[in-house]
Amino acid sequence: MLERWFNRNGSTNGTSNGRYRNGNDHLIDLRQVSKIYETDAGTFAALKDVDLQVDAGEFVAVVGKSGSGKSTLINMITGIDRPTSGEVLVGDTAVHTLKEGQMAVWRGRHIGVVFQFFQLLPTLTVVENVMLPMDFCNVYAMRERHEQAMHLLGRVEMTDHAHKLPTAVSGGQQQRVAIARALANDPPIIVADEPTGNLDSKTAESVFRLFEDLVDDGKTILMVTHDHDLAKRATRTIILSDGAVAEIGQVVRARIMENMDRTEERERA
Repeated sequence: MLERWFNRNGSTNGTSNGRYRNGNDHLIDLRQVSKIYETDAGTFAALKDVDLQVDAGEFVAVVGKSGSGKSTLINMITGIDRPTSGEVLVGDTAVHTLKEGQMAVWRGRHIGVVFQFFQLLPTLTVVENVMLPMDFCNVYAMRERHEQAMHLLGRVEMTDHAHKLPTAVSGGQQQRVAIARALANDPPIIVADEPTGNLDSKTAESVFRLFEDLVDDGKTILMVTHDHDLAKRATRTIILSDGAVAEIGQVVRARIMENMDRTEERERA
């Protein structure tokens, strides 16, 4: 599956102007993306003409204060929400043009989503939760799904808990299961929204190391986080402020994030 996404050339759309079908040279390409919400208090611009490119194999951290547009940004990429204007190109797909039925199938095959609060189905066992995306997208033969799910649980060190219900394991273990579920259909992209926000520091570190291993294996990861120490270890950091995005170099980025930490400490005080 990864080979289909990464081994591109100009012949995919009969032209030489782009690596992917819609002319985008990057695996993820947001072009002038805005998102406007209508509220009782009036219009609210969650994103403002955002341009963002992410290449295959990158580990990108998205940081910013509450309300800066972080979750809205990743919702544009995953197709959970749609832009008011602009284009969202992911691989060969113009995500913003997909209909609802197409969106769910596309997401299930190409994007693995990890949530802060795990979102495991409580009445299914751990291994059944991991198999669920396979059942939905019909990616593997029925007889192969349990074996594939057990393989993924082994990768996140959860094999011994495969037949337990989610409530029988710890929060950190549930997040590991959620990561295994996100990998179920071998998607090239993992999008994580505050995946360590509900975990203690030791467990958060182990989850982050697992993400690093996935990047080493060729996955592309976008991670929204409030943990600036973890964000500094990503290959690139995107800082959002009032719906606008700024891509910051490594040295300057560290200084800005330190200033953000001090600002948040003052606000908490």
